[in-house]
Amino acid sequence: MDRRKFLGVAAGASALAIAGSALPKVIGGGGGQEDAAPKIRWAMVIDPSKCLKKDGCTACTAACDKVHNIPDFKDPKHEVKWIWKEPFENAFPEQENNFTAERFKEKPFILLCNHCDNPPCVRVCPTQATWKREDGIVMMDWHRCIGCRYCMAACPYGSRSFNWFDPRTHIKQMDPSFPTRTKGVVEKCTLCEERIARGGTPACVEACPEKAMVFGNLSDPKSEVRQLLEARYSIRRKPELGTQPEVYYLVD
Repeated sequence: MDRRKFLGVAAGASALAIAGSALPKVIGGGGGQEDAAPKIRWAMVIDPSKCLKKDGCTACTAACDKVHNIPDFKDPKHEVKWIWKEPFENAFPEQENNFTAERFKEKPFILLCNHCDNPPCVRVCPTQATWKREDGIVMMDWHRCIGCRYCMAACPYGSRSFNWFDPRTHIKQMDPSFPTRTKGVVEKCTLCEERIARGGTPACVEACPEKAMVFGNLSDPKSEVRQLLEARYSIRRKPELGTQPEVYYLVD
């Protein structure tokens, strides 16, 4: 089967799957457990003030790169990134509060996949190589990815990277416990779901020397992330798009 025919079959299968999942709601009138709030909804809260205490710190990025076998292609055009930094005005172009912008002007902000509650990347993937788990983590199946890059076009945050070359030849130190990717597939942050499964926390959170990153269950009122969001003012990237990002930035 050639690539064009495969994409057509995959798109048809996706449409049938969507229609099938909606059928019970039509018949039963909705409601039930599907409408109940999830018991676990993972989220990240970042405190830029703490992050900026140590100028030039890249501990979170280094830790992420190491445990996930992220390649270093040297050329910025082919960069593969799971967590990175950009100036405030690039990360939050919609923020019109001049005083907030002035406080963080030209300061590097930590960015990663937002694991949106309404992820556009999931809707456009023809092979369901990317999907959202019940706990909110937006996952990737690199074996299913056919490199169409629809998800990259749909993501408004630039959180996905494409492997234009074989990444295995550009890994500084291979970690055999985590799968490597291949040329022609998309990859991104998965919130260290493999570490969460073992009861741990994301590598970036663990590596941050200033404890600027907090990870936890948003559905738990007693969790640290909920307490921080209730006590302080936070912003999210491009909230006007309706994607409902689950990465929050404390700016008060």
